[in-house]
Amino acid sequence: MTDESPGAAPRTLDPPPADRDVTDPPGVKRNTAEPEPGSGRRGRFWSVRRLPSVLVAVVLLFGIGFLLYDLIAVRAGREAAGWRTGLADELATRELGDAWTITGAALVAALGLWLLLLALTPGLRALLTMRGAPGLRAGLDRGTAAGVLREQAVQVPGVRSAKVRVRRRRARVRAVAHFREVEEVRTDLTGVLADTLADLGLARQPRLSVHVRRPDRH
Repeated sequence: MTDESPGAAPRTLDPPPADRDVTDPPGVKRNTAEPEPGSGRRGRFWSVRRLPSVLVAVVLLFGIGFLLYDLIAVRAGREAAGWRTGLADELATRELGDAWTITGAALVAALGLWLLLLALTPGLRALLTMRGAPGLRAGLDRGTAAGVLREQAVQVPGVRSAKVRVRRRRARVRAVAHFREVEEVRTDLTGVLADTLADLGLARQPRLSVHVRRPDRH
């Protein structure tokens, strides 16, 4: 675009700065930084609880179905089923201090607490949450993590065998050293496994516990 006035030198408009879009308001700079790894969600994965849900649904379906069938039969002129009249008599005549009443109430309360616990806890304890970018979630099975640590452990000089158990909060390693000093093997093994745990990319890295011993003598 130029100035068309007579005798005036052509004038051009300066292009917009490269670091700011032409649609941005003055003084506002758009943030184009990439998201840092590990800034996504780190919560545990929630189980869908299929088996408990199916069991509760089946029990309720059959119970309500039997009760509804008996009510319809009574409305049709038939006598009430024996199980319903017997249950009504028991509920009307038994005292609150009766042993059967207390036992039934305890079972119902335990069942309710179990269902409440299932509803409020994530489950899937065998799945460890990994770090990830926003919108991306990944998990690592504890058995797989233990296998990776075991494979790295047996490659340390002096380690004859190793048993690894990975939990959410702690990774326990028990190794058998058949040569070299036990303390030297423990130091090298701890360093290798600490680096391996860091490379797994877990959102919450378990604490490492390493025990090294000599093989049993027969």
